[in-house]
Amino acid sequence: MVKDTLQKLYGNLVVLSNLKGQRRIPYLSRERITELSNENLRKTIAYAAYRVPYYRRLFKELGIRPQDIKTKEDLKLLPIIERETVRRNPDLFTPDSPDKLKPIPFVTSGTSGKPLTVYHDIGSLLANIAFGERERQVLVKLCGRRYRELYISYSTSTMRKVWNLYRQLTYIPFRPERHVVSVLDPVEKIVEQINRICPEIIMSYGSYLETFFKLVYLRGLKVHLPKAVLYGGDSMTEDGRRFIEETLGIPVLSRYNAVEAFKIGFFCEERTGFHIHEDLCDVRIVGEDKKKNGKGEVVISNLVNRGMVLINYRLGDLGSLSNLVECKCGRTLSLLSSLDGRVEDIVFLPDGKFIHPRAIWDVFKGRKEVLQYQLIQHEPRRFELRLLTVDRKNYDLIVNDVINDLKALLGNNTYIECEYCEEIRREGSAKFKPVISLCKPEEFML
Repeated sequence: MVKDTLQKLYGNLVVLSNLKGQRRIPYLSRERITELSNENLRKTIAYAAYRVPYYRRLFKELGIRPQDIKTKEDLKLLPIIERETVRRNPDLFTPDSPDKLKPIPFVTSGTSGKPLTVYHDIGSLLANIAFGERERQVLVKLCGRRYRELYISYSTSTMRKVWNLYRQLTYIPFRPERHVVSVLDPVEKIVEQINRICPEIIMSYGSYLETFFKLVYLRGLKVHLPKAVLYGGDSMTEDGRRFIEETLGIPVLSRYNAVEAFKIGFFCEERTGFHIHEDLCDVRIVGEDKKKNGKGEVVISNLVNRGMVLINYRLGDLGSLSNLVECKCGRTLSLLSSLDGRVEDIVFLPDGKFIHPRAIWDVFKGRKEVLQYQLIQHEPRRFELRLLTVDRKNYDLIVNDVINDLKALLGNNTYIECEYCEEIRREGSAKFKPVISLCKPEEFML
């Protein structure tokens, strides 16, 4: 009991020590924001060169001193890190003399369908509460200081894990009134919850919110309309966003984050792009292609996490930076004007239910034998599962359990043909999708 109390008091101290000035940072001069960004970059580089095996060896091999990396322009001296490198060698990117507080692991499938474990130190996790004040001010302007949130997710989502940690580690007061429902609940049940709670904000994955509101509209269901919807985790199509904003009259907000970096960017009230948390996460666009409207690959450097240091990390998204000097909202943080994240396929079932890919990911998340998976819906009840495991022996050990868990999710009368793969190839240059539906969603909407 005493230990828990002391731990929470420590947590509060960390949050409060980072809280001062957070609301003002997005409005600081460009010069001051650049100073803060470069200061955190130099601290991160020094830490990595001294404590993290990969960077200690890299600086020695390249003949570069940590002091040579002074600004984000100097990051071009360092190679880009691929996701697969981190996935295969996580110990190389974690400090070899860890702090007393053990880093917290978070698992993501990312855009590849391959599980990746990323560690975050408790200090940066707690500071993230304070950093969140920057984003919260957008919601306050739209919804008022006291608002209710409804979060639609799966049970082991990263967001839920983070919120649970906050409850365990702090006594932070005045949390938003927050309600959580499952993405597996039928549309009608979620509508009942929304009408009962009357939230000002509904949060979920972009593809889920797009599908949910289209279904509600087409089925003529009466639902309380929030003052804003907020999506993250995957993308929403332009048509979907336009439908929610213009047909339903609900402003659509988004936050750009990843398990590799909890604070990358956020929509302001103008909703013209993502303001980048430049002092927390450096964002570079590499390999700009004029044929793709100047878009290039998003490469990030997390400037606050010490649990796993990722510098010049290729995130897997395409984007472009805006030339806008200052947004109409008054914030001076750089703007990511376009972002091509992953728009995930929704699995529709004959009974009118739909399954979001993150719920399917939950079947594989805890299975270390699974290196990669891909589930393809050919017909409403016919699926193909491609499974890449450590070896054939591990495949034989888990395949029946995996199929049973998928049938529990998709329906017991579902037919699933499973195939052992030594490699799961992507089609052409398209982004890899762990879940693909070849069925037409329009057939299930009404």
